[in-house]
Amino acid sequence: MPRAIEKSAGICTMEISRREWLRSTGVWAGGATLAANAANAANAANAATPAAAGGLVVSESGVLADVLDYARAAPGHMSKMGWEYISGGAADELSLRWNRESYDRLRLRPRVLVDVSQLDTRVTLFGREHACPILLAPTAYHKLSYAEGEIATVRGAAAADVTMVVSTSATVSLEEVAQATTKPLWFQLYVQPDREFTRALIRRAETAGYQALVVTVDSPVLGARYRETRSGFTLPPGMERANLRGLKTATGGHRATENTIYSALLDPRLTWKEIAWIRSLTKLPLLLKGILDGEDAVRAVEVGAAGVIVSNHGGRNLDTLPATVDALPEVVSKVAGRVPVLVDGGIRRGTDVLKAIALGATATLIGRAYLYGLAVGGAEGVARVVNILRREFEMAMALTGRSSIKAIDASVIWK
Repeated sequence: MPRAIEKSAGICTMEISRREWLRSTGVWAGGATLAANAANAANAANAATPAAAGGLVVSESGVLADVLDYARAAPGHMSKMGWEYISGGAADELSLRWNRESYDRLRLRPRVLVDVSQLDTRVTLFGREHACPILLAPTAYHKLSYAEGEIATVRGAAAADVTMVVSTSATVSLEEVAQATTKPLWFQLYVQPDREFTRALIRRAETAGYQALVVTVDSPVLGARYRETRSGFTLPPGMERANLRGLKTATGGHRATENTIYSALLDPRLTWKEIAWIRSLTKLPLLLKGILDGEDAVRAVEVGAAGVIVSNHGGRNLDTLPATVDALPEVVSKVAGRVPVLVDGGIRRGTDVLKAIALGATATLIGRAYLYGLAVGGAEGVARVVNILRREFEMAMALTGRSSIKAIDASVIWK
């Protein structure tokens, strides 16, 4: 039933109308919504309507108190193919698992009798202040999780006061996403084999008011994603890569055929030369996403990147890559404060955010975590997941005696 998300420690409140609520649970369906929901129509009857109970969110599976509760609830709101797509990794999924386990292995050092009555979680990136060091990482195909797709995600991001990085592989056009919010956005770019189309895509992002450009550099090919293979992954009828309209790759699957490792969606010719070319095309801050090696981080700064994102693509490309939090210190050391270093991968707790900041990250990005919220509750689910993480982060700051981002350093980690 319509309600507001609980407000805590400066976290935003979001009201949701009855019409929006019915839509978010699959009860409201008509026209375009039915087409967009083709992927999870079989599960619609099983999707529970979350309800408020003393400020908590409740579903048939019980109280949804933390991100892991949303992860457990999400499969019941999606098709099997959609769930396998967002949850799967590459090959034996070791990197996928290590992303999470490496955070678990890091222990925190508490400090007591520190005044933590006022907490400052603000960070500044490229001249803009962010309320907390959490952003929404670029992820593809949000309509696999929820009928309104990226429109719901961006509304949830706005309600939680965090920045969303919109994917090239979004199921809603970058312009439509921008029109659905008054909050700043970043755009993630997969460089297309068609260079003129790539140029036009960058111009579109600039015209729509995006404030940073994130170029994914770790995907000349896709990894061995066997969950996708087994589930027969393809975009359902009525769903498209909206930003690629005009290209043959706007619809259908993204996997290479068995006769090749190459995908028509990606450009294996991408080199540092093309990064310099992209830098020449735009005045937007340019971040390179997919950096794990320290020398690559140095090269990124040298070609004009305004920031780097330590990422192993969520464990979805090359298996047995190190966990991102394990690679983070080397990149931070090599960059030496010249540009911001962000990190994604495996973040499910506010303590993970604290640990990443302690190891030198300027900010963090979450991916699967907010997709769980999107699947369960649309915009409200996204905002709820972010707010859970932010609240946990604030608790961790207070309990380790750190009243501001600047006070978080390597001494937070117990060695």
